[in-house]
Amino acid sequence: MKFVPSAAPSVPMAAALGNMAAASSPSVFMVAVNGQIESGQFPGFDDLYCKFCFVYGQDWVPAAGLEEGISQITSKSDVAPTTFVWNFPIDITFKSTNPSGWPQIVVSVYGPDFFGNDVVRGYGAVHIPFTPGRHKRTIAMFVPESTSKLQQFTSWFTGRRPEFTDPKVVAQGEGREVTRVRSQGFVTISFNVVTKDMKKLGYDVSPGDMQNPSLVPATERIHKY
Repeated sequence: MKFVPSAAPSVPMAAALGNMAAASSPSVFMVAVNGQIESGQFPGFDDLYCKFCFVYGQDWVPAAGLEEGISQITSKSDVAPTTFVWNFPIDITFKSTNPSGWPQIVVSVYGPDFFGNDVVRGYGAVHIPFTPGRHKRTIAMFVPESTSKLQQFTSWFTGRRPEFTDPKVVAQGEGREVTRVRSQGFVTISFNVVTKDMKKLGYDVSPGDMQNPSLVPATERIHKY
């Protein structure tokens, strides 16, 4: 009896098998987030607009969407004189191999001063929520302050208030200990987060099980107690 060796798989079949193996074991995970910068609370100001940008680690790469944007100018109303409604959309997708450097959104709010110059009314940052689903975050905003009364008067008179040359420093820790700031206002953001392939890479970001004892099977309650 003669044994005939089986033929090697053709090139297209080998490519298909390679693609199937790659699909079954992804090398990156993805985080898609959309939502909106809903509103801000800034008593004593009017005609405000906001800017946003994202700050993320070296292992993160934007795959789709916009990394930064600027909203329309909104004015206060008689019904809510301290609330400014933007409802400005955000939509971006990231891919990464490492959760370190999880993306943050940095928000800057601007408006006119007494002389009509655009000055910063608040900086703030918050991480994109880690768990999938709908989330709402309220950011406490702040503004840099001059270190002396003379600098405060000069900046008020010239219309050049202290501000960061790059708002992204708000999401970083370096040098923040020597920066003098003052709390001013709040911004509310809503997020819709979807993740893909995180469990396949060993990362579990699903919310913890909040089981109601009345819903647990009786046998489990007996063994538990």
